[in-house]
Amino acid sequence: MELNFDIIIVGGGIVGAATLYKLQERHPNKTILLIEKEKGLADHQTGHNSGVIHSGLYYKPGSLKAENCVKGRKEIVDFAKKYNIQHDVCGKVIAATSETELPHMEKIFQNGVQNGIEGLSRVSAEEIKEIEPFCESIGGLFVGCTGIIDFRGATEKMAEVATGKQQGSKVVLGEEAISFERQGDTSLVKTNKASYRGKYLVFCGGLHADRLAKKDGVTIKERIVGFRGDYYELTEQAKHKVRNLIYPVPNPDFPFLGVHFTRMVNGDVECGPNAVFTFKREGYGKTDFDLNDTIDALTYGGTWKLFMNNISFGINEYRRAFSKRLFLQTLQRMIPSLTMDDIEPGRAGVRAMLLGTDGDTRDDFRIEYTDHSIHVLNAPSPAATASLAIGQQIAEMAEKHLGI
Repeated sequence: MELNFDIIIVGGGIVGAATLYKLQERHPNKTILLIEKEKGLADHQTGHNSGVIHSGLYYKPGSLKAENCVKGRKEIVDFAKKYNIQHDVCGKVIAATSETELPHMEKIFQNGVQNGIEGLSRVSAEEIKEIEPFCESIGGLFVGCTGIIDFRGATEKMAEVATGKQQGSKVVLGEEAISFERQGDTSLVKTNKASYRGKYLVFCGGLHADRLAKKDGVTIKERIVGFRGDYYELTEQAKHKVRNLIYPVPNPDFPFLGVHFTRMVNGDVECGPNAVFTFKREGYGKTDFDLNDTIDALTYGGTWKLFMNNISFGINEYRRAFSKRLFLQTLQRMIPSLTMDDIEPGRAGVRAMLLGTDGDTRDDFRIEYTDHSIHVLNAPSPAATASLAIGQQIAEMAEKHLGI
């Protein structure tokens, strides 16, 4: 038996849930189905990220990342207040530890000014000490609008509120969407357990966005490649050394923000992540392996170009992944008093990076549409922060291009 819906969303991370929330809010009479292959929402990138409400400081002015992060940040804080989602807009410091970092730090500051980041200021080494007493620096930036949040809780609440607006809407868990067949003006979606029919489709597949696009007949040149990020945690004896969030000045030649300290909403303090190529798109262990994922990545020319363009960084990241001492040395750049006994292995996450044939990571968000579907092809950090703004953009795109 087929169940019929007006809209079917594939993928139950925070972007999928925010899309459900925004579409249902704008179209309360439409029936919407959200399909998630795991037993719970937010089980991959959303549930494994650092839980930071990003300010929008780093992103190119005028980019989708910059605009959606600033809008989305304000909206998700309001959402958290309204629905009692654990969060704290505590601010963060960006600590420079070398004179060579100062020009890029100034560039970041000017970028933040252009992006309209409120609560942004230059701070001296002494002022950083007042905010984070154990942090050693030569000065830096304070970003007052950065915070922490329970993104998993926010995802679940978005889905709950949305389905509460329309009794015909539904979230199904533990079902993997296998195939999509266009039949007239509807699409037949088959999962490993059931069949559903919908007039319009929205794909928020994260780590599998490229594969879902191909199944829907969308041609893209790029490919998703996964990068695992390993975290350590501060032990109980060391948690007092970090009050809120401490970030380094990012290396402009490397497509990640660098190892940082994050106080989580539950009071734990995480240190990390590194960034290493993973042999399994959903592999959170250091030795996890999937043959199809590995073949997909290593038969793609863009992967090898990325490796060659970042070979020294890559080697250092892999060394740190397997050496607690090397990881500690990186952390000691900002907090020199940390010892081996102060850190213990924590969790890991995997980031989906849309990688071009030239080996360049596609930095900005990327959302494309066909005559019947919308695909979120690239939604790396700060997608969780920006999720409600991305959901709004998808809803507007659906109205304009699909006629919803």
